[in-house]
Amino acid sequence: MSHNLELAQKHAWNLARTLMTTVILFQSDDEYGVLPEEELDEGEVAVLYIYDPYSGGRSVH
Repeated sequence: MSHNLELAQKHAWNLARTLMTTVILFQSDDEYGVLPEEELDEGEVAVLYIYDPYSGGRSVH
């Protein structure tokens, strides 16, 4: 988890390109985290961005 959104975004994009799968950048309380899309239970966190290794990142809001 990170308190820095810019750093979390860079890690999310890097993880998506490394794993070649869609990853989600989410916020939980005052921290940001990244998980592969299939591992995230969206009910517990606020999804901010979706990073697809084929089409790039996009904001959910």
